[in-house]
Amino acid sequence: MQRATTRSCAPLASQLLHARASLQVDLARAIKLVWCPGSSCTRDSPIMASLTTCLGGRSSWRRPVLVHRLVVVAMAAAAFRPQVVHGAASAGQQKISAIFMFGDSIVDPGNNNNRFTEAKANFPPYGQDFPGGVATGRFSNGLVPGDLLASKLGVKQLLPPFLSDDLELKDLLTGVAFACGGSGYDPLTSKLATTLSSKDQLDLFRDYKEKVRALVGEEEMTRVISEAVYFVVMGANDILNNYFAVPLRRHEYDLPSYVDFLVSSAISFTKTLNDMGAKRIGIVGVPPLGCCPSQITLGGSPSRQCEPLRNQASRLFNSRISQEIEILNAERSASGSTIAYFDIYYNLLDLIQNPALYGFKDVSEGCCGSTVLNAAIFIAYHSACPNANDYIFWDGFHPTEKAYNIVVDKLIQQNMKYLM
Repeated sequence: MQRATTRSCAPLASQLLHARASLQVDLARAIKLVWCPGSSCTRDSPIMASLTTCLGGRSSWRRPVLVHRLVVVAMAAAAFRPQVVHGAASAGQQKISAIFMFGDSIVDPGNNNNRFTEAKANFPPYGQDFPGGVATGRFSNGLVPGDLLASKLGVKQLLPPFLSDDLELKDLLTGVAFACGGSGYDPLTSKLATTLSSKDQLDLFRDYKEKVRALVGEEEMTRVISEAVYFVVMGANDILNNYFAVPLRRHEYDLPSYVDFLVSSAISFTKTLNDMGAKRIGIVGVPPLGCCPSQITLGGSPSRQCEPLRNQASRLFNSRISQEIEILNAERSASGSTIAYFDIYYNLLDLIQNPALYGFKDVSEGCCGSTVLNAAIFIAYHSACPNANDYIFWDGFHPTEKAYNIVVDKLIQQNMKYLM
């Protein structure tokens, strides 16, 4: 009889394991947070039937030990309330257990901090508007898209780097970022920046799965992986810091051929990620790269207009990868997967073309400078920029938290059906 009770308690034990990692309230608060909408707590409801079986039958309801057990279940139930995004009801929508981020410096929250590379940002003036004014390795004045997505989708406030030295279990179970500044789909791109490649990031994801499996078991690990949402943000470094900046690839490919190579690599990456258990994947295109302050400077426009060739390359990449993602999604949808293309190009371009509408005053200069040397390690310990909210760009390449916040809102509104 004891063995049967233990076996029937397995689902609640799994919930409790997640609750202990993700719920940070005292027990009294946990009891008040019990999710019990409508008539779901009647004696014959699935919730109460599972609880009754787990507690050892209906006679157990009068036992003193029940109080302690109810606290345990209250914590588990509270931790598993369905997510509500932007006030929308979540009925019929699959909850998001975690957020995982792959990519480059746009979404790297500090994975490069301990690497010998120029692509790092764990020093001022980066982080001047981050909580506590801390330079965490995020390439902006504050939060970056991974943080904003995790927060707006109701998962957690910050998305930590997987290579952080102080990750806790709750961090692992609700998602991490594998993204590394300087990375790209082309293996040469990461070599030029002495950073981790896209393949290396998939290897980190394998390490993550093994680590979580060892901590919470196969069943809980599989649940987290299958209920999570995955984002991939790469391609900008391939185009700007590889193809246009270094002659090696230009000797091998013309621009359309190189874009085809990148898209093929991106699709291969996405297939591997899907095969590793990722069911909901958002592939984010590249922004209007010719509008980065550093690229405007390189283009030499007297009126500080966006550099057209870089923007052409951005549109070409986005057009081709969106087509291939649509084909891949059709192929993989039968297995329950959703793979979608997210447009960042026109969402950011809207800010650049209509700055006053969003409260920006400067669209072509970076708050910390506007050349290729006004970013990453090259601006370490430079003076702070006191009016970052006036700028779309923080440095020569990366937007400000304010710009990211607006763009992320647009991405969520446009792609909610894929996320949920």
